[in-house]
Amino acid sequence: MAFSLAAFILFSVANLFPILGLSIQGKHTEATLLGAVLELQKQGMGMMAGLVLFTTIVVPAMELLGLLYVLLPLKLNKKPPGQAAVFRLIQVLRPWGMIEVLMLGILVSLVKLAHMATVQPGWSLWLFGGFIFVMAATAASLDSEEIWARLGRRCPVATQQNSGAGYLTCHACGMLSYAPAGKHEQHCPRCGSVLHVRKPNSVGRCWSLLIAAMILYVPANVLPVMSTSSIVGAQVDTIMSGVIYLWVSGSWPLALLVFFASVMVPLLKLMALTLLLVTVQTGSRWRPLDRTRLYRLTEKVGRWSMVDIFVVTMLVALVDVRPLAAVQAGPGAIAFGAVVVLTMVAAMSFDPRLIWDSVQENVHSR
Repeated sequence: MAFSLAAFILFSVANLFPILGLSIQGKHTEATLLGAVLELQKQGMGMMAGLVLFTTIVVPAMELLGLLYVLLPLKLNKKPPGQAAVFRLIQVLRPWGMIEVLMLGILVSLVKLAHMATVQPGWSLWLFGGFIFVMAATAASLDSEEIWARLGRRCPVATQQNSGAGYLTCHACGMLSYAPAGKHEQHCPRCGSVLHVRKPNSVGRCWSLLIAAMILYVPANVLPVMSTSSIVGAQVDTIMSGVIYLWVSGSWPLALLVFFASVMVPLLKLMALTLLLVTVQTGSRWRPLDRTRLYRLTEKVGRWSMVDIFVVTMLVALVDVRPLAAVQAGPGAIAFGAVVVLTMVAAMSFDPRLIWDSVQENVHSR
């Protein structure tokens, strides 16, 4: 609770002050996180603005308020209504909070701006940095099983009469439940989530999302993610041209990091999900444990591809010193943001239990 309260204070104050300031030929601009979102909206990039708002302001705020709603009453031995549902929502929202990815995007923005203007870190930059560490401490100190127990939602103990029943895993709270024979759907007795023997239409939904992401991957890498206009001319940047610029300017570690996060990770996710879907549909028994690990890795790393979206967001907000210079977000940024979201949802739609079905069928046939 102490860490959650500290994180809430840091996050609230960080959103009141500028993250970065930029000075160029006597003109000065500053950018707050909310101001950057509003600038994207002003440029007609409503979808991109909504994505940035959701991942950097709405989700972290909901997670912190939810934690305080659960933890503070428990500390005071109170039980307000809906605590279990709120704690379940926190688990669902957690992958969509991306402040740490935003900080990486700000670092890349600093390198890109260093050659053209004087950049001053704002108070929010340090506050968000502290927020990341405090949130890490919050996650490390939070014992979900203890919270569920204090909410009166302990895991039931196995008994002999249901030892032959099937099992259902809750994807929200992680509880293992016993499934009555012949019943393919029920609710988690602890958090109330709907349980399924297998996610309904998992393969079909995952293929649909994956194909859409494959189609958008091409314009995301070909179309410009931003365009810069200044008194000396105009420049159009794609994702790869941004990587090349970082490399040429001497920031090769950042160039490699951005290349891996923005180019390789989406491509590898597309390939990994395709492999998983094909092997599941063909009933392959090839290395099920390694395929499960591949799925877990695919599910975890996808969010880091958002770094280029945050770079464009910060540059759009900061570089607005007309007529000297201005940055406009491009259509490639919308396509790229859609690829990131679609691949994340596709990974969440896939049911890794399908990997083991053919293996179990082979065991039973023996």
